[in-house]
Amino acid sequence: MPIDTIFVPVRDADDQTSLSDAVVDVAGPTGASVVLARTYGEEEYNDRIAELDFESQPSTGEVARRSQSVRNIATTLQDENVEYEVRGVVGEEGDAFVQLAETVGSDLLYIQGEKRTPTGKALFGSTAQTVLLNAPCPVTFIRR
Repeated sequence: MPIDTIFVPVRDADDQTSLSDAVVDVAGPTGASVVLARTYGEEEYNDRIAELDFESQPSTGEVARRSQSVRNIATTLQDENVEYEVRGVVGEEGDAFVQLAETVGSDLLYIQGEKRTPTGKALFGSTAQTVLLNAPCPVTFIRR
């Protein structure tokens, strides 16, 4: 199976080094392009637009491109000459990531998460779990 498109849901995190390194390790040798995706809740999206002071109504992709977490990974991809694009979407994280992965025709998906207790998953849900169970392609989970 050729790997042409790698989908990377980007969430706010202090350290994304292991995620970006893992993506580069596959995207570099295969020549795959990477789609970085950032989701926003409706209120968070409107707050970000107000914070960033856009001159006109921006696309979700424009807002996502200004996200520090997206810029961190994008910088690593640029440094390694990996082709990428940024997408943004307003909606519930897990479902939005799965739908966007389908839309872009992902061949492989990388997601970063953290270890959670069974109780924590039951009480708070898990974006990574939703993506792992519903993604349209193989998923690699990178522990933070």
